[in-house]
Amino acid sequence: MLTYSRSAVYYDALLDAGGKNYAREAAVVCELIERYKRAPGRRLLDAGCGTGRHVEHLRERFECEGLDIDRGMLAVAAERCPDVRFHLTDMIGFNLGTRFDAIVCLFGSIAYLPTVQRFEQTIANFARHLVPGGVAIVEPWLRPYEWEDGRIGASFADLPEMKIARMHVARRDDCVAILNFHYMVGMRDGIRNFEETHRLLIMNDDQYRSAFLRAGFELHQGTQVIGGRDLFVGVRSD
Repeated sequence: MLTYSRSAVYYDALLDAGGKNYAREAAVVCELIERYKRAPGRRLLDAGCGTGRHVEHLRERFECEGLDIDRGMLAVAAERCPDVRFHLTDMIGFNLGTRFDAIVCLFGSIAYLPTVQRFEQTIANFARHLVPGGVAIVEPWLRPYEWEDGRIGASFADLPEMKIARMHVARRDDCVAILNFHYMVGMRDGIRNFEETHRLLIMNDDQYRSAFLRAGFELHQGTQVIGGRDLFVGVRSD
């Protein structure tokens, strides 16, 4: 799957221009893992790792691996963190043949799952890939009360060698947000225009809680916040 087939190489520039602080977010995640983890190991999996910006910092404290379904994003991640093992696979049914002490899924990546049922299967798969006492941390995407139909979104990056503009108008099909991103990228050799359509699940807190509890997690919520949203922290029973 190539959701970011053309935009992966521009992704980090847009996020940096928007002020996203991966180091600070990774520090929050590390603190939560240390607070709740009852397993002694240091193995961590970043599910939906994107370009590896969180892994870049998490690997200072943990033995990291990453997985993502998008080849373009993983290519950037592998170049950034050549010492980390990355897997091209989805979150729903991956089977890496090993278990981890922590699994994280950050920056709303969980919302790229196609249905609520697939989301529940994914949380259960996280549990299967954790050792007893291991921790799963999920950063949610928009809840229904945060959704604004017809909202115009825009991001810009102004670099010496490149200018990027990305815009979209938000619309919704039941519980799925449809974001048709329009890109304009200016470089010395010309200006490129292209589009990408992203479909993301909009779920409420009860759906997140239910999935964690059904998977057998001891659930903690509201203990820390990234990007204005509280994280869901599940501890696998010993």
